[in-house]
Amino acid sequence: MTPLEKINAMKMPFAELKGVKFIEAEKDRVVARMPVRPDLCTLGHTIHGGALMAFADSVGAAATVINLPDDAKGTTTIESKTNFIGGASEGTTVVAIATPVHRGRRTQVWQTRLQTEEGKLVAIVTQTQMVL
Repeated sequence: MTPLEKINAMKMPFAELKGVKFIEAEKDRVVARMPVRPDLCTLGHTIHGGALMAFADSVGAAATVINLPDDAKGTTTIESKTNFIGGASEGTTVVAIATPVHRGRRTQVWQTRLQTEEGKLVAIVTQTQMVL
């Protein structure tokens, strides 16, 4: 099973609720897309910061799962930091690109770059995942 097939076979109800679609997955890079729907927006028809954070969390968790040691039972987020850079308007799509910062036996750290399809930076999220 490829890493992308493994991620797409996982049951991630909250990611599904947000409309997240994983489109690329390798050990060193996971890419997903999320449409900016009206129910994910705040004032001015711009994506809500919490929706961006939740999107990045789903992508970072999926990246961790495909990098877990064979004896691991799973993963959970233990820390997340978001820098908001710009906005994404309703009707557009946000792309998340997660890359590893650290992959250890007990923790993994992932940085997820969130951008529009045109490449405009929206946010950068750094999260730490505990290996269970």
